[in-house]
Amino acid sequence: MGRMKFLCDAERCIECNGCVTACKNENEVPWGVNRRRVVTMNDGVPGERSISVACMHCSDAPCMAVCPTDCFYKAEGGVVLHDKDLCIGCGYCFYACPFGAPQFPNGPAAFGARGKMDKCTFCAGGPEETGSKEEYEKYGSNRIAEGKLPACAEMCSTKALLAGDAAVVSDIFRDRVLRRGKGLEAWGWMTAYGAEQQGEKK
Repeated sequence: MGRMKFLCDAERCIECNGCVTACKNENEVPWGVNRRRVVTMNDGVPGERSISVACMHCSDAPCMAVCPTDCFYKAEGGVVLHDKDLCIGCGYCFYACPFGAPQFPNGPAAFGARGKMDKCTFCAGGPEETGSKEEYEKYGSNRIAEGKLPACAEMCSTKALLAGDAAVVSDIFRDRVLRRGKGLEAWGWMTAYGAEQQGEKK
């Protein structure tokens, strides 16, 4: 199995929240917790774009670095999972994660009353026996063990949300960009800084 990744194509996302609903339905996520959410930038103005955000299963995950009980671990394919039996609900991972992926199931409350952290599992379950009732109750579906994609990506109506092997996902996105007519410059200096900065590059 290759390195597993999510990628959201902002040119295709229509802010339907189908990915959010699919995740909640598939994993019976606790009330008040969204393992996935849709974020819109420049809402209501020309150039508005939306992206679907969840745990990005980082190569060098900051949640793993700050957890005092080492409850985070990497499963096959580089998927970042956590062991709720080891979690003490301190919230360090919540503050370290740039995507806001780990969340308290009980919302604002006194320390210790907020519960154990919950986050996206890439639909890969947890440390319990694969397919067991205990695994589902704590972490949700283990679709990866069944050879399926995460529910959020599978249910995306416009296929804006891609999930799977990082190399395959990158190839799909690169092909889309080239077909949109932006050419190879979509990856270069002109795209990042604009034509007026071209002369300053040298």
